[in-house]
Amino acid sequence: MPHQVLDATTTTAAAPRRRRAWRLAVAAVAVAVAVPVGVQVAGSLPGFGPPEQTVIDRSPAPLLLALADLSEYHAATGTFQAVVDLERDTPWVPSVISGERTTLLATGGVDAVVDFGGLGPDAVRPSADRRSVTITLPPPRLAPATLDPAQTRVLDRDRGAVERIGGVFADDPVDDAALYRLAAQRIDDAARGSDLLARAETGTRDMLTGLAGSLGYDRVEVVFDAVPAD
Repeated sequence: MPHQVLDATTTTAAAPRRRRAWRLAVAAVAVAVAVPVGVQVAGSLPGFGPPEQTVIDRSPAPLLLALADLSEYHAATGTFQAVVDLERDTPWVPSVISGERTTLLATGGVDAVVDFGGLGPDAVRPSADRRSVTITLPPPRLAPATLDPAQTRVLDRDRGAVERIGGVFADDPVDDAALYRLAAQRIDDAARGSDLLARAETGTRDMLTGLAGSLGYDRVEVVFDAVPAD
């Protein structure tokens, strides 16, 4: 049976290499542990540690840009109905011969709008600590009524004989433009008598409070300018 012969020279040379690798590994672990501990200890001693940093907040106030992007905020919307009953009579002539009576049911919407487009730099005034902000806005205004064509219709139309005969030869036998204008005016009047403007102020305050809160402000005050005199 052949005998296994060990190379004594190879075995003797490998042992120092293994010891050196072990020492290097131990030294690396010691440095990894000692460096953060040394920094922590030095930082706790007076006169040691990194110099204290000065923090300067150079962030611009973002609210004005956000408001300018909105341009015109529709803060509240009201839906109104008006019935217009318009009669045109011919003096001294019975209505069955000449005359016209039309009844229109009109449904329309009116928006209460706050104009953000003309806001200047003074409109948004943040506090020194940037925890509170005061926003000054123009008062809300009512936009003209918009009639809903799907919900606006003529309920009844009575015309005398003269008007019916004349309509046969006319390209446009009926002209309800004046009727629709009167309906829109009635809805505008109803909106002015409602609480739509007050609702617009409340809605705008709620929107801006949420917007400013998302930007880090804790206290938000929204001030509306006085309504200009007519």
